[in-house]
Amino acid sequence: MGGNGFKGGRGGFLTEEEKQNSPKITAPLLKRMFSYLVPYWKQLIVSVLAIIISSVFGVFPTILTGRIIDEGLLQQDLPVLIRLIGLSFGVLIISNLISVVESYVNVWMAENITYDMRNKMYSHLQRMSHRFFTTSKQGDIITRMTSDIGGVQSVLTGTWTNILQNFATLTVALVTMYTKSPLLATIGIVVVPLFILPTKRVGKRRWEITLESRKHNDDINQILNETLSVSGQLLSKLFVTENYEFDRYQEANKQMIRLNIKESMAGKWFRVVINIFTSIGPMLIYLVGGILIIEYGNTDLTIGDITVMVALLGRMYGPVNSLLNIQVDVIRSMALFDRIFEYFDLPVEIDNDPEALKPETFTGELVFDAVSFHYDPEQPILNNVNFELKPGSSVAIVGPSGAGKSTIINLIPRLYDVTGGRVLLDGVDIRKLDLAYLRQHIGVVTQDTYLFNGTIKENLLYAKPDATQSEIEKACREANIHAFISGLPKGYDTVVGNRGMKLSGGEKQRLSIARIILRKPGLIIFDEATSSLDSISEHAIQEAIEPILAKSTSLIIAHRLSTILSADEILVLEKGKVVERGDHETLVKKGGIYTMLYETQMRHA
Repeated sequence: MGGNGFKGGRGGFLTEEEKQNSPKITAPLLKRMFSYLVPYWKQLIVSVLAIIISSVFGVFPTILTGRIIDEGLLQQDLPVLIRLIGLSFGVLIISNLISVVESYVNVWMAENITYDMRNKMYSHLQRMSHRFFTTSKQGDIITRMTSDIGGVQSVLTGTWTNILQNFATLTVALVTMYTKSPLLATIGIVVVPLFILPTKRVGKRRWEITLESRKHNDDINQILNETLSVSGQLLSKLFVTENYEFDRYQEANKQMIRLNIKESMAGKWFRVVINIFTSIGPMLIYLVGGILIIEYGNTDLTIGDITVMVALLGRMYGPVNSLLNIQVDVIRSMALFDRIFEYFDLPVEIDNDPEALKPETFTGELVFDAVSFHYDPEQPILNNVNFELKPGSSVAIVGPSGAGKSTIINLIPRLYDVTGGRVLLDGVDIRKLDLAYLRQHIGVVTQDTYLFNGTIKENLLYAKPDATQSEIEKACREANIHAFISGLPKGYDTVVGNRGMKLSGGEKQRLSIARIILRKPGLIIFDEATSSLDSISEHAIQEAIEPILAKSTSLIIAHRLSTILSADEILVLEKGKVVERGDHETLVKKGGIYTMLYETQMRHA
C-alpha cells in the first residue's frame, strides 16, 4: 500500500516559486478553461460516465470476494463458487473494457483540444509585432507552444481523470463499507490519517532533499560544461588550474553522494513506517470484527464481509492521499492555463485597419512625412524625418551606427508603427493598407540573410511557390549566383544547412537577392547588404545590385559607400535626423559628415 500512498518527486508539493506565482482561481478563469471543452461536450459526457461506471465495476470484484468466501468456500458449494468467480471475472473484463473506451475518449478529446490551442497560439504569435520577438526570450515562446500546451493534455488525460476516478472509487468503497458495517467502516476511516500524515511529512522532506540534490546536480553540470569544453580545457591548461578544478568537482560530487544517500534512506524508513500504519487498519477490522462474531455472535457480519472491508480499506488509501494533494494538482493546472492565456491575451500591436485598402496598382512611390519614432519617449530614435522616393529612382541612407537607419527600414513594411508623422505609399498612409498587400509589394534584402535548412531551390521557392525552374535560374543569373549553383554536385538541390551555414556570406546574400528578384516586388530595400562581406564578395553583390537599381524603385541602407555612388539621392542620418542630402558629388564637396565617412573609407580601402 505504501507505493500507492506516496508520490515521489515533486508530485505532492509546490515549490516556493509556484506558491508565489499561483494564479487566483476565479470564475472567469474557470469559465475560460472549460470553454475549450464546450465543443467536445458529447465526448466529455461519455468520458464522465465511463469513469464512473469503470470505477463502480472496478470495486465489484472486491465485493464479490465476500460472497465467494461465505457462499462458495464456507458453504462448500462448488456451483455457486464457480458462478461467483465467473461473475467476478466478467465484471473485471467489462471494467477494463470500459477503461479502454474512457482512455480513448479522453486522449481523443485532449489531442483535439491541444490541436485547437496550438493552432490558435501559432496564429496569434504570427500576428505579434517585430517588437515582441526582439524583446521576448525565444525559449519562452517555444515553451508556451510546446511544453505548456502539451501540459494541458496531461491535465485532461491525467489530473482530471484521476480526480474523478478517485472520487468515484472512494464513494463506492465508503458506501459499500457503511452498508456492511458502520462500526467497522468508521474504525477503518479513523486509521486513514495515521497513514496520510507520515506520507505528507516524509514526502515533503524527500522533496526538500530532491530540490537540494538538483541544485548540486546543476552545479556539477556547470563545472563539467565549463571545464570539459574545448575553450574551458584550453583555459585551465594555460592557467594551470587542473588541480583547482578537480578539487571543485570532487567537493560537488561528494555533496551529491551525501544527498543521494540521505534521500534513499529517507525513503527506506518511510516505507517501514507506512507498512506498519497500513497494517493497523486491517488488524483493527479483523480484531473488532472477530470480537463481534466470536464474543457477541453477530450473525449479520460474516467472514466474507470482514474480508471485503479489509480489501476496500486498502483500495481507499491511494484515492484519499491523491485527493489530499488535489490542491497542488489544481494550482499547477491553473498555472499552466494562466501562462497560455497570458500569451493569448497579448495585444496585437500591428493589425489591419477594419477597412484596409488593396489598391489595384502599385508604383512604389514612398514618402516619409515628418516621421518620428521611439521605443521610449525619453530616447527618440527618429525625429521629423522627411524624404521622397519616386518610382524608378533610388535613395540611399548613410550615417554612423545608431543613427536610425534600420528603424526606417522597419517602418516601411510596418514591423513597427510610427509614433509621429506618416509613411505614405502611392499617396496612402501605410496604416490604411492591407498588411499582406503592403508586404507582398516590398522586398527586403537584409544584412543577416536567413535561409531554412533545406535545398537552394526550396529557399528560393519561399518567395514564389509556383515559380518554374527557368524563372528560378533567370533570377539567379541576375543575382550573379547561377554559375556557382550550377557548379555544385547537386545544383539547385544542394542542402544549405541550418541558417545556410554551408554557404559563405556572399553566396547567401546573392541567394537572398535572387529570392527578391523572383518575387518581383514594386519596392526593393537593401539593408546594408555588403557590410559584413570581403571585397571579392562585395564586388559580386554590387554587380548583382546595380542592374536592379537601374530598373527598380529602391531604397539602400549602406555602411560601405562604394555601394551607393550611383544612387539618385543620398540622405545622411545622424541621431535620428536627416542632416545632409544630395548626390555623391555634391555631398563629397560639402565637407560634412558624408565627406568624413567617404574619406575614412577611402583611406582604409
